[in-house]
Amino acid sequence: MRHLITLLTICGFNSAYAQPEAELESWIQNITGQTGYNNIQSNVQLVQYTTTDVYVTCTCIPGYDIGPWAGNPNTPANQNFCFKVTRNPQANNGTLVNTPLGHVGIWTNGVSIFNARDAFSYNNGGIWNQDALPNEGASFDDCLGHPAPNGEYHHHVNPVCLYDAQNTQMHSPVIGFAFDGFPIYGAYGYTDAMTPGAVSRMRTGYALRNITQRTSLPDGTMLQANQYGPAINTQYPLGKYLEDYEFTGNGDLDVHNGRFCITTEYPSGTYAYFVTIDANGTPVYPYTVGPKYYGTVQSGNTGPQSGHNTVPGAAQTYSTTVGVSDPDVELSLMAYPNPTIGPLDLILPGTGQFKVQVTDCTGRAVWADVLVGAAGDRRTLDLSLLPVGVYTLSIKGQAINHNIRPMPS
Repeated sequence: MRHLITLLTICGFNSAYAQPEAELESWIQNITGQTGYNNIQSNVQLVQYTTTDVYVTCTCIPGYDIGPWAGNPNTPANQNFCFKVTRNPQANNGTLVNTPLGHVGIWTNGVSIFNARDAFSYNNGGIWNQDALPNEGASFDDCLGHPAPNGEYHHHVNPVCLYDAQNTQMHSPVIGFAFDGFPIYGAYGYTDAMTPGAVSRMRTGYALRNITQRTSLPDGTMLQANQYGPAINTQYPLGKYLEDYEFTGNGDLDVHNGRFCITTEYPSGTYAYFVTIDANGTPVYPYTVGPKYYGTVQSGNTGPQSGHNTVPGAAQTYSTTVGVSDPDVELSLMAYPNPTIGPLDLILPGTGQFKVQVTDCTGRAVWADVLVGAAGDRRTLDLSLLPVGVYTLSIKGQAINHNIRPMPS
């Protein structure tokens, strides 16, 4: 028996800018007061922006179910964060900045991104730093997250409940931003970095070192005896510490776990980080952003008590229904049939390039693509792999129009 996929709403706008503004458009905004864990408002509550920065107000509680956390006594709590993301990220041509303990970026649902480290090192020496996955992974919930002692729920690794991490047929969506302003994508990107088309799983450039003793660091530095790490054995297996890895370059991504590439959201190209997994979906070091940021990091987001930026008085509020487009021009979109058993026909609302995305009821992106053509062109989307349910379809493009509306089914 064939099942029906119902599109609850079809909405969007067309940006007046030359390239889609992912730093504004990508956030999963909570406009209905939806609550998550412990009845705390979930996802992102407010997005405000100036010409230079985007300010994201969030609780750090996702819209999907979280917990339990085996052996972890901590409880998620409202963090009342206001993170700042630059709208003009720049490569850092000076001294690179280490990704610190605590949040190193923000997922698009307002949940914190932590790097590969946990807070401990061998003999508290600060030389052999523990990898969070093998050392804390038993406390991760089904979404691969857990709360910190301060109640900050976070993911060190691929946030599998945030997007369709098993979709191997399309470029993954933007699922976060590092605090240097560059986007973070899911596990799949274009096979050819500069050519839209075939996609493949992005392979990390890191690998476990070929060592039998922990007497040196990945850069070749030889340590003194009192700095040695523990013997490699079943208690301290290779991979327990970050320093067990070295960058070999035998992958798709650079030392920061990113690359310059064309993406769905940045058709002209951008530097982008990717989460990394193996063929079985198991997270692979360094998991998200690498040990050092690629770009210049703004103040206010990292370090103790950070993430509580002051929004300038001149900042404007970004609306998911109006955006920053010309409110006087209406554009009609035809999409049918609705409901559908899989195939969905769209008639392009104008000439240019349009991003089409389907999200489920939690705000998780489950399908996305970029359509290019002229007004009146027909495109057929195949949604047959989606489970039965109600979804939201949005379309955004580059002309100065908005208020896209559905045709009756």
